[in-house]
Amino acid sequence: MTDEQTAVLTNAASFITALLSADAGGHDHFHAFRVEKTAAMLAKETGADEFTVRLAAVLHDADDRKLFPETAGNQTHARYFLAENGVSPEKTEEILAVIREVSFRGTDSVTPETAEGKCVQDADRLDALGALGIARAFAYGGAHNRPLYDPAVPPVQNMDEKAYRANVSPTVNHFYEKLFLLKDALQTETARRLAEERERFMRAFLEEFYAEWVGER
Repeated sequence: MTDEQTAVLTNAASFITALLSADAGGHDHFHAFRVEKTAAMLAKETGADEFTVRLAAVLHDADDRKLFPETAGNQTHARYFLAENGVSPEKTEEILAVIREVSFRGTDSVTPETAEGKCVQDADRLDALGALGIARAFAYGGAHNRPLYDPAVPPVQNMDEKAYRANVSPTVNHFYEKLFLLKDALQTETARRLAEERERFMRAFLEEFYAEWVGER
């Protein structure tokens, strides 16, 4: 990358820290930086453009609908940052397109067509798996006043985007409604390999959770 691109990424880190540092639901700036690091690793392995991947990864939650419903439609925060930092209109639209493809939307989820999109989406989904995925799921549930678990409330399967966004089921249901669907939707070989172990850890956690819930352990 050029010195100019490195400077933009440095500014992006400061921008997203200011924007997301107060989040307590698993979408803070540390999440953005983890996604950036993983996406950069995937970019090296797939030949995707590193600058596009890293900048889209850092900014991918800048207008997330869960956090900023008022800016999500126009990607206002990301557009502002890119314009203020002299990113060309062509590169801006490329980065915004990658960001638009990241989010999980139930059965309406988008499969990215570009290598850059695949890297960022896979990196974001990997951060929803494993120990971090468990922590983030319960952090989000707590921040939104959702119960940990209710045996009388079964998970809802095959939700489209509208149903998924309206769903407010217990946090444990989220494992079945989203998290355990991610591994098979990953696009890169490395992400799929990493997801295998992370999902095994999550399933082991739930086995222990259910046993403790009923007092077997």
